[in-house]
Formats: sequence, structure tokens, C-alpha cells
Amino acid sequence: MYFTDRGIEELANRRGEEEVTLDWLAERLREFVDLNPDFEIPVERLATWLARLDDEDDE
Repeated sequence: MYFTDRGIEELANRRGEEEVTLDWLAERLREFVDLNPDFEIPVERLATWLARLDDEDDE
């Protein structure tokens, strides 16, 4: 189990029933990076990965 699994599990347990838009998620990611600038690169990589999930070139 990765350390991040605990946070992912907490997210799923606490908010798993909620529906959110990608605009809402993008705004939360911006807020997080504003508060935690050291995480700018990992957040950017996550956002790019999510944005490109359906790209056939990445398969």
C-alpha cells in the first residue's frame, strides 16, 4: 500500500457519494497549489494525466 492510498481511501469514504464537475476539481487543485506551491509539479502531472486519459496516443 502506498502512503497516498490512505488519503485516496479517506476521499472515497468521506466524499464518494458526491458528484462534482471537472471545473470544481480544477478550482480545488488551483487552491491547493496556491496553499502548497511545492506540489505544483505533481498536481500539474496529475491534471495532465487526467486530461489525457482518452488520448489514443498514450496507449
